[in-house]
Amino acid sequence: MPPIPLFPLPAPRSPLPYLAIAAGLDYAIGDPWTWLHPVQIMGWAIEWCKQITLKYCHQPLARRLAGMVLCWGLILGTGGVTWLTIAICDWIHPWLGIAARSIALASCFAGRSLRRAAEDVLAAIETGDVDVARSQLKMYVGRDTDKLTIPEIYRAILETVTENAIDGVMAPLFYAIVGTFIPAVGAVPLAMAYKAASTLDSMVGYRHEPYADLGWCSAKSEDILTWLPCRLAVLTLSILSGKPFTVWRLCWRDARQDPSPNSGWSECAYAAALGVRVGGLNYYRGQVREKPLLGDDLQPITPAIVRQALMLTRYSFLLWLGLGCGLYFLAN
Repeated sequence: MPPIPLFPLPAPRSPLPYLAIAAGLDYAIGDPWTWLHPVQIMGWAIEWCKQITLKYCHQPLARRLAGMVLCWGLILGTGGVTWLTIAICDWIHPWLGIAARSIALASCFAGRSLRRAAEDVLAAIETGDVDVARSQLKMYVGRDTDKLTIPEIYRAILETVTENAIDGVMAPLFYAIVGTFIPAVGAVPLAMAYKAASTLDSMVGYRHEPYADLGWCSAKSEDILTWLPCRLAVLTLSILSGKPFTVWRLCWRDARQDPSPNSGWSECAYAAALGVRVGGLNYYRGQVREKPLLGDDLQPITPAIVRQALMLTRYSFLLWLGLGCGLYFLAN
């Protein structure tokens, strides 16, 4: 009797199964705290390079050059290592390659992580423990949280989940979809390369010292890479909100006032869709910083509003996933 093959079904050649599996993994599991995450490895590399640069490069030009090497070295290196890892898994067994693609791509999405962050803070407020809510919020935002009132906590949560919806959810999916049409590169290496750009921006992409020169290239590169998926996400949100002209009018009026070319647009699109206003005074290390007001103050920000924002992100993600699959079928 011939042996029964371990994997009787051939592995699918289409990228659509692992796109769907990755989306399902992110929704159901997210990023378990005890698992090693690719962003942790990127973070270690960025921190090591940062320390070396700050120790040995003292001139602005030298730091800018080092920052360029760090930026594109990590972006291209992350994409290359991801591509090589998947190729090795494919060589061992095609189904192992599918599993590697699915898990790696799921790690690029932060949908469940954003929901968990928001729900942790909201749950603390709903049980009456504002101090715990402030402590939880401090894990996810850069501003001072010790003296925030409950309405300010709600605003901070909403700004966090709407800003990170683009670089943590929609932009990685955008590059994964683009990668499906570039077989030589692939969906996962392209999405992972974008994740490296996003991680660089979050760690060194600041205008203050000692990052102004070191992180200049990282900040600009992330801005450029996020520009198109951000505008497409705003278009998607405007359609899903049922009031596209209002969303675009408010974004055109307010988002351009934000110094960031992308976060202002994403936050304003959600604010316009939900009928709330974000922005205003924030404190960072005791220093006041005023962000432009985005949207019209038609209603207060509440837990229901925060959850509606999370739902809009989920619907946008599913819509893009469906459109990406449809375009792939049409093209093939």
